Amino acid sequence: MEKSTIGARLLLLNLFVLGFLGQSTVHSLANSSAPDHDFSYMKIVKDATDLPLEDKYDYIVVGGGTAGCPLAATLSASYSVLVLERGSAPTAHPSVLREEGFLSNLMQEDDGKITPAQKFKSEDGVAIVRGRVLGGSSMINAGFYSKADREFFVKSGIKWDMDLVDKAYHWVESTVVFRPNLSRSNWQSIVKEALLEAGVGPNNGFSLDHIKGTKVGGSTFDTHGRRYGAVELLNRGNLKNLRVGIHATVEKIIFSSKESGVSARGVVYIDSNGRSHRAFVRGKGEVILSAGAIGSPQLLLLSGVGPQSYLSSLKIPVVHPQPHTGNFMYDNPRNFINILSPFPLQPSTVKIVGITDHFYIETLSSMPISTTPYSVFPDPAKLTKINSSLGLIAIKLVGPLSYGTLKLQSSSDVRVGPNVRFNYFAHPLDLARCVSGMKKIGELLNTKSLKVFKVQASSSTKAYNFYGPTLPMNQTDDASFGEFCRHTVSTIWHFHGGCLVGKVVDSSLRVMGINALRIVDASTFNFTPGTNPQATLMMLGRYIGIKMLQQRSS
Repeated sequence: MEKSTIGARLLLLNLFVLGFLGQSTVHSLANSSAPDHDFSYMKIVKDATDLPLEDKYDYIVVGGGTAGCPLAATLSASYSVLVLERGSAPTAHPSVLREEGFLSNLMQEDDGKITPAQKFKSEDGVAIVRGRVLGGSSMINAGFYSKADREFFVKSGIKWDMDLVDKAYHWVESTVVFRPNLSRSNWQSIVKEALLEAGVGPNNGFSLDHIKGTKVGGSTFDTHGRRYGAVELLNRGNLKNLRVGIHATVEKIIFSSKESGVSARGVVYIDSNGRSHRAFVRGKGEVILSAGAIGSPQLLLLSGVGPQSYLSSLKIPVVHPQPHTGNFMYDNPRNFINILSPFPLQPSTVKIVGITDHFYIETLSSMPISTTPYSVFPDPAKLTKINSSLGLIAIKLVGPLSYGTLKLQSSSDVRVGPNVRFNYFAHPLDLARCVSGMKKIGELLNTKSLKVFKVQASSSTKAYNFYGPTLPMNQTDDASFGEFCRHTVSTIWHFHGGCLVGKVVDSSLRVMGINALRIVDASTFNFTPGTNPQATLMMLGRYIGIKMLQQRSS
């Protein structure tokens, strides 16, 4: 490369890092009075059928999701980046762009179409969804934005530059985070007061930080109910250097072996017509997996990076033996109750949270609905007409300590999802924390704040009209609460693990033993970040991107 080209790139990088990246850490949120969504990124989005059969880029990001979008946008400041997303663009699914579409997205049946929320069931028998749309699960979640707790940064195994962490968070927040208006939700306001009345204090008001007590968090929905997910962060990149392929399903990683060791050189992906494409990285570029806690370990295994005996039994050629790929799969259990309201409720996604040492309490509400939302209630197969508004109160366990495994269901077809087992409550401490959390919900039901939802004058929890399971009558019966936890366990969709730091990747998220291959997503987490992970995943994409730019310039 000519010196003038090198100098120009270094100058651009310095301006990017010192100016655009290194702005004051004064906190600012996105402007809720701004016009509708900025679809500038659609200029660089192409269906995979329109992409070259072979091409080269500086970086290839597999997965245009919660971490992948900010990562790609950041790297594009100085380098060419290809993002490969197996799903569609958000414009193909308008419901993902609106708050009122939250439950309908979870209820959609696949019926041969590519839906933004892909359903699967764990071997534990729990129904789960994962994002399958540009922007990933940030486009189908409940929108709550809250930073990671201090313990996450200590336990994650990543060597954090906390000043850069703060700047990366702020970069995300100035584009996609808003302060919710609680006056728009009678349910959220009432439950907030109930939490304080039940001792989940202090009242921390509005905060994006992880603070013990009750708070109003940020939201990726603005005051008009418009969703601003990770896809919006693509607009912060250099669009001239970005290319996004949708309906692009990556089948395997291409490796080369030299004296310097095994290196990732590119990927093979197929388009919607089944035609095979190959994309390669040039020079010091890298392949980066951001396919999520399900997709990244699955792709590693299919590419020959995993337990040697296991891969050999499936007749998958072993590129690099890695005994921990697909192990240590975590999912935070969610247990809950549903109250049928005697009066109409304003629909709301998660706006508040009660934070304790061992569990978090979150809530949402819906208008009268005619079918049971997928995975919100215990048995989504039993659809029952509901003629009243519904309020859900749920707990999410800190941690968790229980974990399971991911195994391939097909050794050749990446479109066949893997088998995943999370082993909920295998660790006794997780069950004890669930018991404690559900007892706290019992206390909430006895507060004056929630009294307005009772249908009969009684101090018993039976005074409410419930949809689905009801809490045990005896608040001191730990055994009954334990059975309640086991029989009503569901997911809060915050699964993580499978490619842990120190097991599969190093502290810079590079796959150990392989050059030019990195993983940037929740599969590297051994501990869920705070109450809800999307804030930290978007920060992570930005953070690692900056680190990579800095390393290339040094």
